[in-house]
Amino acid sequence: MITLALDGSTYAGDVAVLDGTNVVAEASVAMKGADQERLMPAVAAALDRANVRVADIGRVVCGAGPGSFTSLRIAGGIAKGIASGRGCPLYAVPSMLLLIGGAELRAGRYLAAIDALRGEFYVALYDVAPDRGVVEVEPARLVAADVVERTANELSARIVSPSAFTDSVTASPRARGVARANELLDALGPVDVGRWEPSYGRLAEAQVRWESAHRFASSESTPTPTPGAREPTCSLCPPAGRAFPMPRPRPWRPVRRCCWPTATMARAS
Repeated sequence: MITLALDGSTYAGDVAVLDGTNVVAEASVAMKGADQERLMPAVAAALDRANVRVADIGRVVCGAGPGSFTSLRIAGGIAKGIASGRGCPLYAVPSMLLLIGGAELRAGRYLAAIDALRGEFYVALYDVAPDRGVVEVEPARLVAADVVERTANELSARIVSPSAFTDSVTASPRARGVARANELLDALGPVDVGRWEPSYGRLAEAQVRWESAHRFASSESTPTPTPGAREPTCSLCPPAGRAFPMPRPRPWRPVRRCCWPTATMARAS
C-alpha cells in the first residue's frame, strides 16, 4: 500500500512516500519565515519522484503535534485535503514518535524533546524495540527547559531532540518514521477527516498576546463591552468591521474592534 506521510511540527516540514515500509521518496522544506507556502510543492515533488499519482495513495498519515501552531495547521490542512479528495483514510500519529522513528536509533529508551518556546519543552518517552518498532511509553507533556536532562536521567532515557543537550541525539521529526509506527497506526485507526485537528499543545503566541492585551484570563472569559466607554486603542485589534483572527471557542465572542464603544457580540459557532 502507498502511504503519503507528512509532518509540520517544527519549522521544517517533512514529506515521505512509502510503499509498505519502504521509503520511496522524501522531501524537507523550511517553513519559518517563508514568503510562500512550501509544503504542498514538496508533497507534489515527492510524489513525482516516487512516480506515484494521487489516485495511487492508499492512506495519508500526518504528524499530529504538538509543535509549531502555523506549521501544524498547514500540514494538517494538506493531509485532510488529500485524504478527502482521494477518499482514503487519514491517520494521525504523535510528531514526537516521528522524531524517534525517523532517527534510526538502536533498541533502547529515549526521551523525545521539542522546544515549546517560553522556556519550556514538549517531552515524551518512547521505547525502540529490537525489531526497530517504536512504542509510546508516556505521551507528550510540557516541562521547564532546565529540567529536560534531569527528566531523562530519572527515566533512564537518552534525549533525542533538534536542540542540543548533553549526550543527546540531534534529530528532527521525519515523515519516514511512519514506517516504524505500524503497530500504533493499527491500534489508533483512522481519524474523522472532517473533525480531526492537530494537537497544538498550547495556544499560538499571537493568540496569547491578544488575550493578554484584552484581559481574558481563561477560555471561559466572557467579554462585556461597556456602552459609551472608550479605552485606548489596542494595537492588536483588526480594523473596524473585521472579525478577530483565530477566535477562542467560548459562549460569546466579540466580532468588531474591541476598543470601540459600539462593539457587538455574536454567539460562537
